[in-house]
Amino acid sequence: MVRLVCIDVDGTLVGASGEVAPEVWVAAAEARARGIHLAICSGRPAFGLARGYAERLDPDGWHVFQNGASVLNLRTGESRSRNLSARGVEWLRSVARSTGRILELYNDTDYAVESDAERARRHAGLLGVPFRTRSFDSLPGPIVRAQWLLSAEEAEGVLAELHPDLHYSHSTSPVMADTAFINITPTGVDKATAVRVVAGAHGIPMESVMMVGDGLNDLGVMTVVGYAVAMGNAEPEILAAADHVVAGVDEGGLVEAIELTLGLDAREAAESPAA
Repeated sequence: MVRLVCIDVDGTLVGASGEVAPEVWVAAAEARARGIHLAICSGRPAFGLARGYAERLDPDGWHVFQNGASVLNLRTGESRSRNLSARGVEWLRSVARSTGRILELYNDTDYAVESDAERARRHAGLLGVPFRTRSFDSLPGPIVRAQWLLSAEEAEGVLAELHPDLHYSHSTSPVMADTAFINITPTGVDKATAVRVVAGAHGIPMESVMMVGDGLNDLGVMTVVGYAVAMGNAEPEILAAADHVVAGVDEGGLVEAIELTLGLDAREAAESPAA
């Protein structure tokens, strides 16, 4: 039976409007009432709009932010986050300053961007925070994640760059469809490793976990959970890996996924020997 549902944000919880459909909160409340934990599992950080989404989905639970680098319990403030290495951060800063690319550095609760480019300004709006430039050196450590904001044409070349301390993954947002987000976490850290941490914190086996997502950074999770659900707007690789495909984000797909969770629980209860 499904006991934990992990939910991506961009393209899953939030569609082209930038808003969460009211029906999602109704379905989420019903799932919680049935004893099912809900967790954000996003590339977004644990502040701004994403924190509000997490608090509304499950104010007492664990959530995955920053592509797995930040794993936080919002009620207690406990963190099980993983840090980028000092040499990895220094290499990224050097590349950003020499190429002019937009780089963002994050700790658990804040971020820094030195670029004043329009794309960086729009991203602050997407995150739900005021835009300001600040020196990378002004951001208190530990640094848990970095991110490139690029055009689609730039993304392929950047993804081919290699650094032994850094793991790159590509994600998109329907709200900024012209932007490739290249998320950077410590080597060996991604959404899949973080979901294992969250499941363990709740005492839930991975076969009782559902992941609902649409982007390539969700693929690793899809391979380790018991129930992999793809949004109808998902990348082809996600559609191929999914056990179930629901409608697109703007057609109520997440509500369908949560209702599927409740249906699976009812079916398995009916099929159990005690029934």
